[in-house]
Amino acid sequence: MNIANPIYDEVFKQLMSNMHIARFFIGTILEEEVTDVTMKQQEISYDREKAIAAPSVSVAIFRLDFVATIKTASGEYKKVLIEIQKTRKFIDLLRFRNYLGEHYKRQDEVYTETGKIIDTLPIVTIYLLGFELRQITSPAIKVSREYVDLVTHHVIHAKDDFVEKLTHDCYVVQIPRIEGKLQSKLEKLLTIFEQKYFIDETGDIKEYNYPIDDDDIKLIADALHFACTDPESRKLMEAERESFRVFNVALEQQTNELNGKILEQEKALKEERKAKEDALKELAELKRKLSGNL
Repeated sequence: MNIANPIYDEVFKQLMSNMHIARFFIGTILEEEVTDVTMKQQEISYDREKAIAAPSVSVAIFRLDFVATIKTASGEYKKVLIEIQKTRKFIDLLRFRNYLGEHYKRQDEVYTETGKIIDTLPIVTIYLLGFELRQITSPAIKVSREYVDLVTHHVIHAKDDFVEKLTHDCYVVQIPRIEGKLQSKLEKLLTIFEQKYFIDETGDIKEYNYPIDDDDIKLIADALHFACTDPESRKLMEAERESFRVFNVALEQQTNELNGKILEQEKALKEERKAKEDALKELAELKRKLSGNL
């Protein structure tokens, strides 16, 4: 079966628009039952028609973030921030730190059976990385918090709402380290994101030939199969790929220009230091001659 590459923002957005898939995806990553999911409006939007017509001027097409409000089986509400980060760039790290800070400042609206609740929800982050973390070989990790008594050094198993809303757990998936294992539900989900078996050099479409014995995985595979055969989805994927290329070219050009300016400044500073050293030498020589004539 051919499927669209889910690391494309447009394709991932289509997946997350299916509430059953969103609930399965988030619940499997978080390892807890999710009974309800509400996907929020995307933080950065783009003009679909403009993206198709002129992808090179619509760089923002590949910069989407996904926000969901979930309800767990215990009745707890959480805000989940999902980030697809394809490359390791400092500018994106800064952007997401600012983005995360904005969400810590916001009040959230939760619609329950009894009506709307305005609250500040605990935050959970899921990062889907298109690059490897050098010191961590596992394809999927959880960075979790513990409450530790600093006097006894015992772990405190109780939780407090104040602490929960000021700190957060983090889940990281290293897409390049996915190896196509099928032993657990998580590993089956990860095979969907495996970056292998592409039908051409674009990386848009890949063959998914793993056996499917899970209804949720079948639903995802079917949705991705539709995306790879849908003309509009294919055009948006092409536009995103082109935008990503244009952005990288522009970033490399800016980086080269900045490095050039730094080199020029360093050269000017060296010349200035040399001029000062030469002036000090001349002054010292002049003083020596004057003292010799006295």
